[in-house]
Amino acid sequence: MYVETMKELIGKYGPIFELWWDGANGEGPNGKKQVYDFAWFEKVVRKIAPNAVVFSDIGPDIRWVGNERGIASTTNWNLLDTAGFLRGHGAPPQDTLGKGNFNGKNWIPAECDVSIRPGWFYHAKEDDKVKTGEQLMKLYLQSVGRGANFLLNVPPDRRGLFHENDSAALVEFKRLKDEFYKENLALKAGVAVAASRSGYPAANLTDGNPRTYWAAADENRKPSIEIDLKSIKTFNSIVLQESMEFGQRIAAFTVEVWDGEKYKEIAKGTTIGRKRILQFEPQQTSKLRISIKESKASPVLNTIELYNAPDYGAGN
Repeated sequence: MYVETMKELIGKYGPIFELWWDGANGEGPNGKKQVYDFAWFEKVVRKIAPNAVVFSDIGPDIRWVGNERGIASTTNWNLLDTAGFLRGHGAPPQDTLGKGNFNGKNWIPAECDVSIRPGWFYHAKEDDKVKTGEQLMKLYLQSVGRGANFLLNVPPDRRGLFHENDSAALVEFKRLKDEFYKENLALKAGVAVAASRSGYPAANLTDGNPRTYWAAADENRKPSIEIDLKSIKTFNSIVLQESMEFGQRIAAFTVEVWDGEKYKEIAKGTTIGRKRILQFEPQQTSKLRISIKESKASPVLNTIELYNAPDYGAGN
């Protein structure tokens, strides 16, 4: 029955891009616990929705981040060991779901789920409890900004529509996100590194092209990257992106600014992954340095971006 229902839903309402296998699996009124044939389900999904990603505590494609607050761990590996674990009550510990595994066997990135309302379904009494655009922007920085996927639940009301308050919050969230990325102060900035892999120059980091990337020289796992802004700029946010086609490599880094005499550290982090956004006190400088302190292999980065944006108190 489950498989036939899945076929009907995907056949009539597809194509879908994601399928959720929720961890909830309580006992029925007779105390009998339902057992699911997930191996069969996955085989069917791959056939009828080959481009869809499948979510659960242990994937196979994306994993639960370990909370329903929409917040990823500041250390967030896309890798996860699943041997010996099950979906639901047999899942890995929440801390592991949040951080992933440094040398995990499977590529299963984290997804942060949260509702725009206090609960997952529509209730008129919650119409005045919708998260604001500012709150959604903070969650974006705490999920996408930590290398995870952001899944925001927006329940339809009894008309089958999104309530006006939900719609207004989403529009404001979109405006704030666009405003955040309005001016990349590092675009076309000068870049200097000790050595790059042939054909992948450091200038690719600030060229504004998401398809290009810089690669450190072979076996250079701790490179430093100096950004010359050419004039004094004011900024409080940095965006870093690894080139995911080569895997997730960086495990620790620092951000420093030039104070006229020396570099001083203003921020640091562990993993970068698909995207890492750090906010800090506003800085006025013409130069900064990103130093990779630990990496599993020679780093490969798509971009370094700088912005002067509102501080949403998302932490780092």
